[in-house]
Amino acid sequence: MGSQWDADRFYKKSKREGYRSRAAYKLLDIQKRFEIIRSDDNVVDLGAAPGSWLQVLRDLTDGKVIGVDLNPIAPVEGVITIKGDFTTEKIQSRILSHVDFVNVVVCDASPKLSGQKSYDQARAIALSELALKYACLILKPGGNFVVKSFQGEMFKELLDEARRNFYSVKVYRTKATRRGSSEAYIVAKNFRGFRDASD
Repeated sequence: MGSQWDADRFYKKSKREGYRSRAAYKLLDIQKRFEIIRSDDNVVDLGAAPGSWLQVLRDLTDGKVIGVDLNPIAPVEGVITIKGDFTTEKIQSRILSHVDFVNVVVCDASPKLSGQKSYDQARAIALSELALKYACLILKPGGNFVVKSFQGEMFKELLDEARRNFYSVKVYRTKATRRGSSEAYIVAKNFRGFRDASD
């Protein structure tokens, strides 16, 4: 069965089960496989619009859930949403004003695609690198990180950087990922914490 059938299946399922997009099933799959979120974790979702991952997160944890996106996010009950760029000091301060510590950072964001594969992949990797850098600023030691990216010539550099900062790093294609897509998730567990400058 082809990718169009899969796309329709997850799309229809999301509508039936009340999720804002089919991407919800990607996070549910990752959680089932890797158990990245515990019941009391505080979680920050970068690039959270339209909010399907926030819906899943709210069901997985009783901790605080914060969603950040350049675009407005329709309210999700029990979730803090922030409109803005997570790479700016202003938005980073707003995030930390809501939470004393962060256990998990997730990022399912994609840049606007041009259709030019190498250019789009470079921009996607750059966005993933920014998410990783920010996660390493706010995560507690032992925390977890998940980021979407696209496999290609710069993917290994991103993967290596994740391995420098987390004890366990896996690459995973979810069941809801469309067939033929180069999309992959880096699932990084057990943040090492800040390293000495001499490392």
